[in-house]
Amino acid sequence: MVRAGGRALLESQSLTTTLTPPDLTGAVSASLIAAISSAVRDETPYRHWTVSDVFPPGLSEVLRRLPHAAPDLHGVSGKRELHNDQRHYFDAATNSRFPDCQAIADAFQSRAVVDVIEATTGADLSGSYVRLEYAQDTDGFWLQPHTDLGVKRFTMLIYLADGMDQMDLGTDIYADPANWAKRSAFVDNAALVFVPGANTWHGLEPRSIDGVRKSVIMNYVTEAWRERGQLAYPETPVRA
Repeated sequence: MVRAGGRALLESQSLTTTLTPPDLTGAVSASLIAAISSAVRDETPYRHWTVSDVFPPGLSEVLRRLPHAAPDLHGVSGKRELHNDQRHYFDAATNSRFPDCQAIADAFQSRAVVDVIEATTGADLSGSYVRLEYAQDTDGFWLQPHTDLGVKRFTMLIYLADGMDQMDLGTDIYADPANWAKRSAFVDNAALVFVPGANTWHGLEPRSIDGVRKSVIMNYVTEAWRERGQLAYPETPVRA
């Protein structure tokens, strides 16, 4: 199992170290390169990819145990930005505290991972920045259909499923805002990938969420991204 590099992931429990930077970063990078290179492409209703075995074995479990509180929805949902004050990112503070988060950010910043993403998906990541959000969705959460078009160059929704009983909690994919097409399976350490465009409609239909639906939302964003504190390296675009 991949463990944190000598720091506690839970305030009350330390995890045994088996990989430390830069070995952990290398392991994450290698896993991402292999996973993205073998991603399964689907053209319906728009081009997207299903990726398996995103992280090295055990890392998704470590991420599920990060000590961040899930947002209190207060009965309001439909957009993540409705609860901006309760969202968590792989930012400078988080990455300095948790070596696993730092390794993931480093891997997505690396030239090798950027190159394989561009080669596989056709995304243009030049001058973009790594943005990683640790999302925790509870019962009552839903997302209206949206495209991610604008300042996002690439989207990778990495699932941290806590058991097979969460399989129906995957991302909903739409042909257009009014027409649901299908749903990705919410499988641990798997991901849905797409390059944002005018037709990349996706969301989360209202349904019961048992426990917490955890995921890592990975985007490469442009210089126009306003909330610089959310970025892993706010002063350093990829390939800088």
